[in-house]
Amino acid sequence: MYRNLGKRLIDLICAFCLLLIFIPFLLCVSLILLLVNRGAGIFFIQKRPGKDAKIFDVIKFKTMTDERDKEGKLLPDDKRLTRVGRVVRSLSIDELPQLINVLKGDMAFVGPRPLLPKYLPLYSEEQFRRHEVRPGITGWAQINGRNNISWTKKFEYDVWYVDHVSFWLDLKILFLTVKKVFVREGISKEGEATTIPFDGTN
Repeated sequence: MYRNLGKRLIDLICAFCLLLIFIPFLLCVSLILLLVNRGAGIFFIQKRPGKDAKIFDVIKFKTMTDERDKEGKLLPDDKRLTRVGRVVRSLSIDELPQLINVLKGDMAFVGPRPLLPKYLPLYSEEQFRRHEVRPGITGWAQINGRNNISWTKKFEYDVWYVDHVSFWLDLKILFLTVKKVFVREGISKEGEATTIPFDGTN
């Protein structure tokens, strides 16, 4: 009952209420990013696969500039990540616009994180099961290491969540997510600005 109806209903109500509450804060963050992103814009919008691998546009606050080298190629992430962007990301503020995705039904509050479409052909049959549920703003893998664990382990956590979805598990994940945000754990892979790409083996 919860998995098929209750989860979506709770997500819908909570996303609507939180968007109303956070509107002033979101506007302030947007203004700051507009000033520090050097013309790169406020929002980062990217195609991601959701439930049943259906592609949707994920919305996040943009934490990097669009600076390029002499050949026109984007500079590495750690060169484009602004100081403000680093703080926004470390506190997971960049995820807040995804409340719109939750409201639209693209995402849930809790579920496997939506990754890049180019990874779809690289998944094993078991790993692909992460798409049996809506992707989430946070998830079981996020509270168990976030970007500091291997892709293999991350997918194991994602599939475990798919098999154990429940109201109490979601509540636990949300509580532990808030805790991790405050202690700022697992924001990036050691030695990386974000995390290393998935190549089907790592």
